[in-house]
Amino acid sequence: MLDYRKAMQPTDPKTMIRVAREAGGETHVEPLNLGDRVRELRRSRGWTLEEAAKRAGLARSTLSKIENGQMSPTYDALKKLAGGLSISVPQLFTPPSKAQINGRMAVTKAGEGQAQATVTYEHELLAAGLLKKQMLPYRATIRARSFDEFAGWVRHNGEEFLYVLTGVVRLYTEFYEPVDLRRGDSAYYDAAMGHNVISLSDDDATILWVTSLV
Repeated sequence: MLDYRKAMQPTDPKTMIRVAREAGGETHVEPLNLGDRVRELRRSRGWTLEEAAKRAGLARSTLSKIENGQMSPTYDALKKLAGGLSISVPQLFTPPSKAQINGRMAVTKAGEGQAQATVTYEHELLAAGLLKKQMLPYRATIRARSFDEFAGWVRHNGEEFLYVLTGVVRLYTEFYEPVDLRRGDSAYYDAAMGHNVISLSDDDATILWVTSLV
C-alpha cells in the first residue's frame, strides 16, 4: 500500500503522485497534477472556490494555490480536502474515468433545484446531480438592493451568461458603466472581471445565470 504521507513530501509542486490502480497486490503509480485533479472534482460538483474551501475547512487562498500548483499540501490538508469532497484520500490520486459519454440529460422540475442562500443572492442550482458539466446553470433571486451590500467584487474563472426572468436588475462590472436590465434582457461577460448584481424592483428580481466551468 502506498504511504500517501511520504508521497506528498514537497518536491516539484506541480508534480504529484496518483494511484492509477491496485491489482494483485501491486501498486501502479504514474504522474498526476494534483491541482488539475482537485479542480476537476470541485467543478464536477458545481462548487466555487469559496464553497469548496469552506466545506474542506481550508482558506480560499490555500485551495487556490493547490489548484494552481503553487504549493504542496500537507497530509492533514489532503485529509480535509478529501473530507470536504466526500471522498477518501486515495481517490484524490485516482485518475478520472476516460469513458466516452455519448448522451446525458438532467431534468430539474420547477422548485426542485438545489438551494444555496447567501446574504445578497438566493441560488437554485439546476442539473445539480449531473457530474462533469461544462456549464453551471442556476436560477438566482437577487436580494441585494445596493452595491454596498457586497464585501467586494465577485470574480471567478470562466465566462458567464445572465438572463433576466423577472424584475429589473443593475449589473455592475469592474471595467464598464453599470447597466440596467429588464425581463428578457441578457448579458454575457468574462467572469474573471469583477461583477455584482442588485435588484431595482420593489420585489426581489430573478435571473438565470449560466457559468462556464472551463
